[in-house]
Amino acid sequence: MQSSSPFLQRITELIEENIANEQFGVSELADAMNMSRSNLLRKVQKETSASVSQFIRQVRLNRAMEMLKTDVFTVSEISYKVGFSSTSYFIKCFREQYGYTPGEASQQDVNCAAAENSTIAQPKHNSRYRWIAISAGIILLALAAIFFFNNAKHSPYRPDKSIAVLPFVNNSSDSINVYIINGVMESVLGHLQKIEDLRVVSRTSVEKYRSTTKSIPEITEELNVGYIVEGSGQKVGDEIRLNIQLIDAAGDRHLWAEEYHRNLGDIFDLQVEVAKSIAQRIEVIITPEEEERIRKVPTNDMVAYDYFLKGINELNKDTKEGMFEAIKWLEKAVGQDKNFALAYATIAIAYYYLDAFQIQKKYLSQLNYYADQALLIDTHLGEALIAKSFYYLNIRDYERALPYLEKALEYNPNSALVFNHLSNYYAMYVPNTARYLEYALKGVQLDINSQDSLTASYTYLHISNALIQAGFINEAEHYINKSLIYNPKNIFSDYVKAYILYARDNDIARLKKRLLNTLARDTTRLDVLQEVAKVCYYNQDYELAYEYYSKFLAVKDSLKLDIYPAEYAKIAVVHDKLGMHKKADNYLQLFKDFVDNDKSIYKHISLASYYSYKGDMDRALEEFKRFVKEDDYFYWVLLFQDDPMIENMNGHPEFDRLCALLKEKFWERHERIKQVLREKRLLLPGEAG
Repeated sequence: MQSSSPFLQRITELIEENIANEQFGVSELADAMNMSRSNLLRKVQKETSASVSQFIRQVRLNRAMEMLKTDVFTVSEISYKVGFSSTSYFIKCFREQYGYTPGEASQQDVNCAAAENSTIAQPKHNSRYRWIAISAGIILLALAAIFFFNNAKHSPYRPDKSIAVLPFVNNSSDSINVYIINGVMESVLGHLQKIEDLRVVSRTSVEKYRSTTKSIPEITEELNVGYIVEGSGQKVGDEIRLNIQLIDAAGDRHLWAEEYHRNLGDIFDLQVEVAKSIAQRIEVIITPEEEERIRKVPTNDMVAYDYFLKGINELNKDTKEGMFEAIKWLEKAVGQDKNFALAYATIAIAYYYLDAFQIQKKYLSQLNYYADQALLIDTHLGEALIAKSFYYLNIRDYERALPYLEKALEYNPNSALVFNHLSNYYAMYVPNTARYLEYALKGVQLDINSQDSLTASYTYLHISNALIQAGFINEAEHYINKSLIYNPKNIFSDYVKAYILYARDNDIARLKKRLLNTLARDTTRLDVLQEVAKVCYYNQDYELAYEYYSKFLAVKDSLKLDIYPAEYAKIAVVHDKLGMHKKADNYLQLFKDFVDNDKSIYKHISLASYYSYKGDMDRALEEFKRFVKEDDYFYWVLLFQDDPMIENMNGHPEFDRLCALLKEKFWERHERIKQVLREKRLLLPGEAG
């Protein structure tokens, strides 16, 4: 690292002397320099525009780059030698700094890589095989259902009005009272989340710092916030005592601190006072409606509230056992206070999570009952609206779910949970590219780095999907690489990356090879089996397509799975080409039945392919014209011309004109989306070419 001053030279030397010591961080460097942490941070930021922890990491990674060029040590060995105890985290940091992984370092030129990463490769549309990229869209739409706890890396800018409320420390001699201190913290967090003028990081994102030894600058860097709230408290008899501090992240300095001694009966006033004091110090705008929601008392019965806090404490354990235990406490709360709307709504949400990812929904009636009870008491309660939307999502009444989600967001504009469900909604149920991408990125800003590597991997996959569907190919590749860094065994990400790379390089042979390598990792994966079959179909290798489709159908039918109904069209064509006409007719009818019941915007394009294959050109063109009137479709639609099903339409002047119009509308919308995201600071100019 080139040091431009004696000061930077000295701290670089100290870091390099302790390069293998993972514990050598901001505090240790400040001690070695005989400086306070705040003075060290101020001086480093002035000379480098980086935080101290960023500077330390840069020195470590620069040394790692030098070691990689010698080709003497393995990546794992180097990661430990430069102070990273986790090889996967080392790879993640290296990739973020240099634009490629340590394993690729010997083949890369840093400047070329940087230039390449800053350029968007516009997709080509002249290959007859490009339509196979539809699979990435279809698969990921199915996958989107699992992303209810999304989190991802933040954008590189730091909003001024952004805050994280760290878990409060329990100072009570009796650890049994920890649920009360946790409850106060969550209530303060909840009040702040109701303020639209403030970005508030989610509880799950800050929970990882409950017992952390990391410094405030390190935490603010990871969470990408302007302010941190620290707190501690204890319950002494009927009194609660709190110590609250507000810290300015930029200067690592305390802006405000207060000590509170209040009777437990005044706990609601205490929570409101703390939240408003914090908001005033940051100078955020609180509307009269927001203030009314913040001041609303959930219950006048302190026994019921105590039961509620115990239930929340169990619910936050994120285990099945914890959810059942939470329901017991929450039911005691509503038994104590029949008008406790928040407790009713929380019971409903707990039942929703018990059913999450289950094919057979066991708790629909309980979910609906408790959601309705909450709404009867308080129609403006965000949690009640969320619970009711969950009920409609579970019964697949998506049209009725949307108003509840939108209203919930209005009352709680910092709800990562709502943002993530809205992004899923516009990915799965009512496809809308712009809203899908906007909500996904907003959810990321609120729910940052909160989960383990496995969950983070799926989150990055989700963001990658949102980007590729809007035509942001390089950005999609960037996030899919992040997904695989967090979890190299993520097969979903593995084959989705194959399609993203195909969209970039248009190499069908390489696509097929990548998918076969993915299948070799787990030959039981039905999703990958049908992907390989699909590639063979588009390559018009119908015999090989038949081989893989047969394996897929055998397992699918034996397990009575209702999945991938859109594949029936391709399966019909494969059978028809191989002379199995009766089976082909059966599968084509199954496809037609599916399309007739399809309520999405893609119904007419599916019908166009059906009638084209049947030789009814007039009806095919009519259906395609209807689809072209749509104004929000995913990227893969641009590749429609390459499907063997629509060979009869190819070359028809009207069909070619409509295809050109389809592409023109998509890229115009792509530019509009890019501009909107830039204005909302959700996607920076450097990230989208």
